[in-house]
Order: sequence, then C-alpha cells, then structure tokens
Amino acid sequence: MNRNILKNYAPKARRDFIKAVTERAAYYGLTKKKIEPIIEQGEVAVIAGKPFPLAVAEKRKRLERRIAREGFEQVMEAMAYTWFNRFVAIRFMEIHGYLGHGYRVLSTTNSTNDSNTAEKFPDGSKSTWLPDIVRYAEHVDLPDVARENVIELKLAGNRDEELYRKLLVAQCNALNKAMPFLFEEVDHETELLLPENLLHSDSLIRKLVREIPEEEWQEVEIIGWLYQFYISEKKAQVIGKVVKSEDIPAATQLFTPNWIVKYMVQNTLGGKWLATYPNSPLKGKMEYYIEPAEQAPEVEEKLKAVTPQSLDPEKLTLLDPACGSGHILVEAYDLLKNIYQERGYRTRDIPR
Repeated sequence: MNRNILKNYAPKARRDFIKAVTERAAYYGLTKKKIEPIIEQGEVAVIAGKPFPLAVAEKRKRLERRIAREGFEQVMEAMAYTWFNRFVAIRFMEIHGYLGHGYRVLSTTNSTNDSNTAEKFPDGSKSTWLPDIVRYAEHVDLPDVARENVIELKLAGNRDEELYRKLLVAQCNALNKAMPFLFEEVDHETELLLPENLLHSDSLIRKLVREIPEEEWQEVEIIGWLYQFYISEKKAQVIGKVVKSEDIPAATQLFTPNWIVKYMVQNTLGGKWLATYPNSPLKGKMEYYIEPAEQAPEVEEKLKAVTPQSLDPEKLTLLDPACGSGHILVEAYDLLKNIYQERGYRTRDIPR
C-alpha cells in the first residue's frame, strides 16, 4: 500500500467534503450566520423563497436542533466525515465484491473514458462516466427502489443524477441492516447533506475513485490509514493546545499498523490457544508469534496449574479496549476462524 497516495488525498478530501456539505446546508437555509425560517404551506415547505417537499421540513428541523446543540462547524465536520466514511466503505466493498447485487456503486468496470457513458447535465456540464449501478439500474435490487421509477428516470435522459442519489441512499439503507453502526438509515438530516453533483467529472466520488488506484484497496487497513490522514490537518491545529472535547479524537487517535495488530492478537488469543495446544498447526500461521521465554521450574508449575487442559472455541472472548476502525477485531476474527476450523467446524457453521 502506497501511503503517500492516501496522505495526499485524504486531507484535501476532508476540505472538499466539508465544503460540499456546508453548501448543501446553505441550500436548505442553514449557514453559520443565519438560519432561514421554514414556512409550511400544505404539502410544501418554503425555505428562503424556495419550495421543498413537506418531508424536508422535519429533516431540516432536526438538523437545526443538532446545530443548536453542537455548533454549526462541528455538525458540518461530522456530516462531512459521515459521507466520506460511507463512500470509503462502499468503495472497498465494491472492489471486493461484497455488495449483494454485484454492481459497482461508485465506479464502473469499463473505461471511465468510454464515450458511450457521456451525459449532459442541465447546466451544460458534462460527465464522462456513469457508475455501474446507474448504467444497469433496472437490474439492481435495492429496498425502496421501484423498478418502474428507475426506468422512468433512465428514459428521461437527463435525470441520472436524481436516479443516482436515489440508488446511493437505498444502498446505504440496505447496508444499514448489516452495519447499523456505519450506515444508519438515511432518512433524516444526513440525507439532506448528501453532496451535490455526484456524477460530475470532478465530484467527490470521482476524485476518490481516480486518485486512489484500485490496487491500493486490497487490504482493509486502507480504511484506517485514510482516517488517520483525513484528520491530520485537524490534529496539527489542536495538538499542543488545550483540547476541546470535540477535538479529542483528532488529537489522540492513531491507526495501528497491521503488523502491530497481528503481533498483539497472535500473542494474546493465539498464545492462549497454543498454551493449551502447543502442537497446534496455528503456530505455523502466526508470523509474529513469540515463543514464551524459558521459566524457572516453580514458575513453570504455576503456569501449568492455570493453563486449561482444553478450550471451547465458542467460549473464547477478546476485548479491544480502544476500538476505532475495528482493525484488531478483524484480525482476531481471522484467527478465531482458523481455531474453529482446526476443531472441525464447517466453514458455514463458524459464527459470523
């Protein structure tokens, strides 16, 4: 993994995402200096003279209340990271084939310069690509997306952006069922701040796909490194000062490199297993495992007394006391899977 690529991309991405969600907030009448009132008229909510569907009113009110509690800049920072984090997670999943429908959401498997994917927008700008989920939208099965509506939007010829936003929100909601901690349902204020112009050639999504080559996404730890570089400018701003509560993550969080994670897991969970089963083939799979040092006879006797004669894999537990991206838990799962297989469990019976 070329960390310089991530280091160059992520700080700029943070600024771009904050700018994008701030512009969306302004579109709905929310700025640092002023909050426009909402006037509800029948099925319409009017904000700063612009009509919106009435459903927008409640979402805008939630956003307004959150800004009152946390402050405008803090909410924009949080919303920017929410969408950045979702796009990064989806990018990793689409490359590794983890999306159930099988289509890419942020990119295309064909050349991005394919003239057949060109699309004119109402403002005259031009996109030279369409993600697979838009190109093959009628074949994509996502909750709350009616095929008739998809076909209608595709046949319109100039509503791909609208279709894409609908599909992207539906994809996040589908992932909510598996990962609610990352993909909360996008039916409240976060949907309002989904950035605009996602199909433009200089969009946030296009930059993510273009600036980080696909080969850099092979290891899951890319997500942790992206986060560390994403907050690097914020860290530089607050480090060495009296840190406000909202700035504690930027000042204190560090991503743990993979070799350190392996060392920690292999010498705790792995070490416990090998203490009971010293001839386990697991030892040959743990490159960072360190054999216990030779001890005095009386110490050996005490260790033997506290070492269980057998272990039930289903009763093994592991605590990550500083869980961030879950990097340690992912490594622990892989090791536990090997332990289960060693004890004769079928892969389909191993807990997920």
